Amino acid sequence: MRQELHSLQIMTRGKGLVPIDRPVLDWVEQSGIETGLLTLWCRHTSASLVVQENADPTVRTDIERYFETLVPEQPGRYIHDDEGPDDMPAHLRAMLTNTQLSIPVADGRPVLGMWQGLYLFEHRARPHRREIALHLIGD
Repeated sequence: MRQELHSLQIMTRGKGLVPIDRPVLDWVEQSGIETGLLTLWCRHTSASLVVQENADPTVRTDIERYFETLVPEQPGRYIHDDEGPDDMPAHLRAMLTNTQLSIPVADGRPVLGMWQGLYLFEHRARPHRREIALHLIGD
């Protein structure tokens, strides 16, 4: 049994779903671990991780629009606004999604479905550098 630990730095352009498949898949492949469990951990409280369709970009657009409706940015609606009107909505959106994912690894690759992609979901309006910790355990 082996373990590998890695950190990804992801630059965002502001709100939206940022594909992270390629760096994750490349790192798992380079690890040499054939069978195991991959854990991804987002080290932030205003961004999250999601598994979502990777074929039709309108799915991402609809998801982003849905979250704008579900958790709106309305001045005066939230007490916590230290970093602007998107501050508390970003925390709520992160809470409603995931900051951690666990994905089985088989044949040296995360076991994702044909239409599944990995995304960092940025919930803040301005660009950020986000860190994702990757942990892989297996043989």
